[in-house]
Amino acid sequence: MGTASRPRTTGIRQFIDPERQRDWIEGKIDFPDADERQQSMELRFKYAARFEKLLRRPQAAEVLGILGIYGANCIPVPRRTERTYWSVSCLPSTSDKPLVRVNASWMELFTLYAEGEDVRARFIVHLSDFTTDRSATPDRVDEAFLEQSVAAPEDVGHFLAHGADTFVINVRGAASIRQFLANPRALRAIRTFNLTHMNGGRNAYQASHCYSVADYMVGE
Repeated sequence: MGTASRPRTTGIRQFIDPERQRDWIEGKIDFPDADERQQSMELRFKYAARFEKLLRRPQAAEVLGILGIYGANCIPVPRRTERTYWSVSCLPSTSDKPLVRVNASWMELFTLYAEGEDVRARFIVHLSDFTTDRSATPDRVDEAFLEQSVAAPEDVGHFLAHGADTFVINVRGAASIRQFLANPRALRAIRTFNLTHMNGGRNAYQASHCYSVADYMVGE
């Protein structure tokens, strides 16, 4: 008689079990991170010129400051999971012309763009975390919560992405982005979506990882 094979454990479930992941989402625990980072010096040098170009942008200080908040609060054990399970691209060559983009698995998580001399952000999350009844029903988006989670109601917008439970939130202005990241409900939603994709398997964008930008996300 044959024995059933065990399902293969993927993503960061290999070293953080689902219960502790749920506790992290709720802010009940934090995880000790790696003391040292595994780095590719080839990649660090490859994107050094792009990083220097970013530093010349008027938005550079806000971008790096916001990424520091995002890395510390929205990605579990960022040093241990760097590049393998998440990455950040600097001035990626895509048609929407972002300043930086954070990815995990095959999914975009978070992107910052220039908005004049300020910035705007795109968060990708689960729709069900932003509806009044926790369903993935588009006409039940909690508009009141979204407007209250930023500095001014006009700073937030949203639309449905591909996928039944995928939702895009646009936040305009550094002050509103910081306020959104500090909102407990929004933070739980961001953490939930990020873990969904960090558990999906290894990051597909490892080759575009910019260590110079990631320095700010991991606290160096």
